[in-house]
Amino acid sequence: MDYVMRAVRADEWPQVRQLRLDALKDPAAPVAFLESYEEAVAKPDAFWQERAAAAAAAAAEDGGGRVRQFVAESPEGVWVGSVTVLVESPEDDVRFGEAAAVDQAHLVGVFVRPEVRGTGVTDALFREAVAWAWSLSSPRLERVRLYVHEKNPRAAAFYRRFGFVPSGQRIPAPGGRGELELEYVLGREG
Repeated sequence: MDYVMRAVRADEWPQVRQLRLDALKDPAAPVAFLESYEEAVAKPDAFWQERAAAAAAAAAEDGGGRVRQFVAESPEGVWVGSVTVLVESPEDDVRFGEAAAVDQAHLVGVFVRPEVRGTGVTDALFREAVAWAWSLSSPRLERVRLYVHEKNPRAAAFYRRFGFVPSGQRIPAPGGRGELELEYVLGREG
């Protein structure tokens, strides 16, 4: 695999925007993301600039760097996938699901272009994201979590293969259709 896994840079907001829009066109988008293509495309450039800047912030001992977006980049410079890591602490406001019981990372915005699925790109992105989460010392994270829609078995199968296990936590999926989001967790070893 010739792809490079790396954190986004603040000046790459146009690529951050385009990859998100491409992800929202994917057939699995209605059960994988919490916004629609129409909502995302309507957001101003300033939103994408702020998002990229936050995702590119260096981790700092003073609590900075609470979000990091990783991308998979082809040798030609094409972004083929992404995952974002949010650092959550018990004192934080609830972003999605339940409040954090421990210091943890929350993986969101997972997307890999269909043409590179099954090539190891998703594994490499997850290794990069989880390694970054475990590298933080303040706070020292106890686990990594993510949510998967009950009607997204392809994603759930990947998460289990990677080592995530269902926690038993279930929350209502956005949209009020009675569907569920299932929490999967990966505990820190050692």
